[in-house]
Amino acid sequence: MSRPNGHAAERFRGGEHAHSHAGHHFHDHDHLRAAGRRRLKLVLGLTATFMAAEVIGGLLANSLALLADAAHMLADVAAVGLSLFALWFAQRPATPEKTYGYLRLEILAALVNGAALIVIALGIFYGAYQRLRSPEPVEGGLMLAVAAVGLGVNIAAALLLHRSAGENLNVRGAYLHVLGDLLGSVGAILAAVIILATGWVAVDPLISVLIGLLILISSWKLVRESVDVLLEAVPSHIDLNEVRRAIHDIPGVDEVHDLHVWTVTSGFFAMSGHAVVRDPTQYQRVLAEIHDRMHDQFGIRHVTVQLEPRTLYTIEGQLRHDQESRHRHDHG
Repeated sequence: MSRPNGHAAERFRGGEHAHSHAGHHFHDHDHLRAAGRRRLKLVLGLTATFMAAEVIGGLLANSLALLADAAHMLADVAAVGLSLFALWFAQRPATPEKTYGYLRLEILAALVNGAALIVIALGIFYGAYQRLRSPEPVEGGLMLAVAAVGLGVNIAAALLLHRSAGENLNVRGAYLHVLGDLLGSVGAILAAVIILATGWVAVDPLISVLIGLLILISSWKLVRESVDVLLEAVPSHIDLNEVRRAIHDIPGVDEVHDLHVWTVTSGFFAMSGHAVVRDPTQYQRVLAEIHDRMHDQFGIRHVTVQLEPRTLYTIEGQLRHDQESRHRHDHG
C-alpha cells in the first residue's frame, strides 16, 4: 500500500479520503534533533580526547580491559559522528520521490551502530580468550588511574545524552555506546583494584568478557528495534486491535479494514486505514473523531483514513471474494 505524502494536509468531502498531519509535529522533531545534535557534539569532543589517552594508558599498563574500552571508544567516535551526520541529513526537505524526506536515515544509523557494537563485543571475547590462554602482567596502578578518569568522562557523556536517548533511536545508539564505555570503565576499575590487592591478572580478561556481554545485550535490542522500524512493524507500545476498536466504536462506523500502524522515525507514528460509514453526511464528524482518538489515545499524529459507503465496501468485498475463489480454483 502506498504511503501518503508526509507534508500534505488535505481533506476531501465526497472523495471519502482524509489525510491529517499536525504541522507542529515536524517542528517538535526539528527541536528534538537540534538538542540531540548539540549534545552529540559535546560527547564527540569528550570521547575523542579521552580515547587517545586510554589507548596510551592501556598499552603502558598492558591492560586488555583498558584496550577493549579504548576500542569501544573508537567505535563511539565513529558512532557519534554517524549519528550527527544522520541528524543533519535527515533535515533535508522532502521531494516528490522521497515524500517523507530522509527521516529514516536516523534509523539506518541506529542499525549500523547496533551492528558495530555486536562486532566489538565479539572482538572483546576473542581478545579475552587469547589473554586467558596466555596471561600477561598488568600494571594495576596505571590501569586504575586511567579507568577512573575514563569513568568521569563517560558519566558526563551519558548525562548529556540521557534525555535525547529516550526520544530518538539514532541518539540512543550513540548513548548505548557511551553506556558500554561507562561499564567498561567500572569494570577496569574493579579489575585494577583486584590486581593491586591480589595480583590475580586473570581478572582483567574476565572483566572484559562481562563488559562484552553487557554490550551485546544492549546492542541486540537496538538492532531489533531498528529492524522493526524499517520493516514498518506496529510500534511495540501500540495494540493494533485497540486501534481498530477505537475506530469501530465511533458512532456511524460499521466496519474497519486495511488498517496499518507504523513508525516513520523515532517518536513519529503513522496510521492508515479504511472505514465503512453508511451515512455520507456523517463523514466529516467521523473523520474528526478518528483523528482525535488516534492522537489522544495512541499518540499517532499522522493519520490517513479512507471512508467508504456500505455499498462500495460490499462491492469490493465481493470482488476480493471472487478473486480468491479464482485463485483457489487455478491452484487447486
